Amino acid sequence: MDEATPNEGVVRRADVEDAETIGQLLHDFNREFDEPTPQPAALADRVRMLLRSGESVVLLGGKGPDGLAVLRFRPAIWSAGLECYLAELYVVPHRRGRGLGRALMEEAIEQARRRGADSMDLGTSEGDVAARALYESLGFTNREGGRDGPVMYFYERDLGSGT
Repeated sequence: MDEATPNEGVVRRADVEDAETIGQLLHDFNREFDEPTPQPAALADRVRMLLRSGESVVLLGGKGPDGLAVLRFRPAIWSAGLECYLAELYVVPHRRGRGLGRALMEEAIEQARRRGADSMDLGTSEGDVAARALYESLGFTNREGGRDGPVMYFYERDLGSGT
């Protein structure tokens, strides 16, 4: 593991002026994993809207910035608090393994607590062992059959096609 450089783990809350940078990072994230993605400018427009709504928070980390965490908040059903959904966590490839993902996650948890969330959820793939290890080291649990209860599945459906 490379030694961290000064400011490597510095995390700050993004504002609307950061939308272009955020759009580029989100675009790069999807391209890295061969996922369909809007162009960076379209993502920046969407990010501006989300940040202005107040229902989303984006954290930027590193000097570049070299990573981000996108948080979405919604009222909870089972408590008077909020639920926080970690929509995205991304660190550019050449900055991985230096603590930036952990710094982003620690600040995400703190932001969620300050905002009044009493839970945070996220989804990740089975093969993303590094991310799973990070989440578990921060106290997130994944229920696996036989250990903590039934296997939990995360489903999604594109509603844009009408089928």
